[in-house]
Amino acid sequence: MKLKTILAAALLAIGLSASAQTVIKFSHVVAADTPKGKASEFFAKKANELTKGKVKVEVYANSALYKDKEEMEALQIGSVQMLAPSLAKFGPLGVKEFEAFDFPFMFDDTAELHTITQGPVGAAMLAKLEPKGIKGLAYWDNGFKSFSANTPMKMPADYKGKKFRIQSSKVLEEQIRSIGGIAQVMAFSEVYQALQTGVVDGTENPISNFYTQKMHEVQKHLSITNHGYLGYAVIVNKKFWDALPADVRGQLEQAMKEATVYANKIAQEENDLSLAGVKKSGKTTVYEPTKEERLALKKAMAPVHIKMADRVGKETLQEFYKATGFDPAKL
Repeated sequence: MKLKTILAAALLAIGLSASAQTVIKFSHVVAADTPKGKASEFFAKKANELTKGKVKVEVYANSALYKDKEEMEALQIGSVQMLAPSLAKFGPLGVKEFEAFDFPFMFDDTAELHTITQGPVGAAMLAKLEPKGIKGLAYWDNGFKSFSANTPMKMPADYKGKKFRIQSSKVLEEQIRSIGGIAQVMAFSEVYQALQTGVVDGTENPISNFYTQKMHEVQKHLSITNHGYLGYAVIVNKKFWDALPADVRGQLEQAMKEATVYANKIAQEENDLSLAGVKKSGKTTVYEPTKEERLALKKAMAPVHIKMADRVGKETLQEFYKATGFDPAKL
């Protein structure tokens, strides 16, 4: 009788183990209705479908779990399993090659961008995260950035003396200095209040972030400069990822592939809709720089490529230039 009881308990334990659900906490700092927010939810749904419920992805938007300064450490220690931080976040980890994405006017369009993010250069960069306990799964687009402020911005001189919020990136700091501005590193969740109270004068963002965070309510002018790129790397805790059963890991990889196609597809659509929303609000004047004005800004920022080359590595920059055709020396 005792043996039967032991066997029954063992069988119950095996059954419970087989049916146990793996939970992935997926944290990010932007709104749920941004491209990244929607793609995160898409991935969660696909992961559940493809693993037949073995994996549950819990998405936490708007810094619900961690501020953007805290989430990388949380991932490394395993408090959260998945993040989609902006590429600038890897510089402070010592993987400075990612800051090449911050160089101004590096990409003219998404086709040029994808030669990096969907090619061998991007894959090699993700591999550099593994010694930090991080596994890179994919790149997700958000879009090209534009400047906002409470005064018009047409020529480089219009940026002089203004305080602009940026992500933590030495390249972005130099970018703002190149046009006479003052760079202010600040968590994304704090930007609206900082703009509202005048702690900073302006910011740079893809239009979807600008609109969903209601920055148009506290910024009078938006200049569609498309001077820089903001994208994300979807990453997981490497120890957690490697411990998953191979079949489950494969199913999640497929879910991520589908989510990446979706993310990159809607990024431009969401930015276009957000720009229409900003214009419709009537609260922010939207300005499209002329070809001459954009070239003037491009020339003003060109020295950033020379000054910061050693930071990210000249070899990395040359790989980017080869893929995009950009040559700052010819401006």
